[in-house]
Amino acid sequence: MKTILNIIWLVLSGFWLFLAYLLAGVLLCITIIGIPFGIAAFRIGVYALWPFGYTTVERRDAGAPSCVGNVLWLVLAGWWLALAHITTGIALCLTIIGIPFGIANFKLIPVSLLPLGREIVPTDQPFATR
Repeated sequence: MKTILNIIWLVLSGFWLFLAYLLAGVLLCITIIGIPFGIAAFRIGVYALWPFGYTTVERRDAGAPSCVGNVLWLVLAGWWLALAHITTGIALCLTIIGIPFGIANFKLIPVSLLPLGREIVPTDQPFATR
């Protein structure tokens, strides 16, 4: 079932969201300081491409640098990506078939706003590995 949902997601919104994260990641990797943020964008982009069967959990070893990084991320790319999730989620919720995918888009908003200090894990293993 997860595979079918992921394929439909890929067609309806996953590919476009992946491209948005890819663009954000490339732009952030232009400077040396932005490389960790670019890597986070690429990581979340893969998650946005194929989200069903995965979830995010907080990393227990993330500290103050993650907090500072999240503030910078929010200013640089987070609110643009969250806006993309909101727009896509609303558009998908206009049809009955798209409602579950719209809800999945809304669930991606917190990780698009504050990605550092979070880890993407399979749903059958909902605990951070570190």
